[in-house]
Amino acid sequence: MQTVFCKTQEETQRLGESLGACLREGDTVLLRGEMGAGKSVLTRAAAKALGVEGPVPSPTFTILNIHEGRRMRLYHFDLYRLSDADELYSMGLDEMIPPVDGACMIEWPEQAEEAMPEDALTIHAEYAQDGTARLFTLMPGGAFDQARIDEIIQYMEVPHEHSDD
Repeated sequence: MQTVFCKTQEETQRLGESLGACLREGDTVLLRGEMGAGKSVLTRAAAKALGVEGPVPSPTFTILNIHEGRRMRLYHFDLYRLSDADELYSMGLDEMIPPVDGACMIEWPEQAEEAMPEDALTIHAEYAQDGTARLFTLMPGGAFDQARIDEIIQYMEVPHEHSDD
């Protein structure tokens, strides 16, 4: 487990870019936390690192957006509107978790907890005491172990240039 303190949105984006740079095909990231805590900011930054071009809106009404990246696809789930896992199963979307041809980031996984894989990185986002900064706690799960979290943190600490081409 690792907690990352982000004082600014730019630091949150840096964490998201590091996450995206370290994702592998088949990875699942479960994003937990209250509304506005930074889950979508992390996802958009990870998408950028995967080479996704264009906007990455939250799929609150569609449940799933699939973004084509230069490195791999990003399956972006927002389960906020689901009442339980049965809804996810009835749409057949559980078959895309984890994806075989990309990585997925799932906002509000607690809405369909029983459908979530054991092999997943869980990130809990919360407001810091000042109300502006954020705390992100990265927790390993199954094959997404502490070594993978260490890889994300190490990537974050080394300056990288991200090209927009």
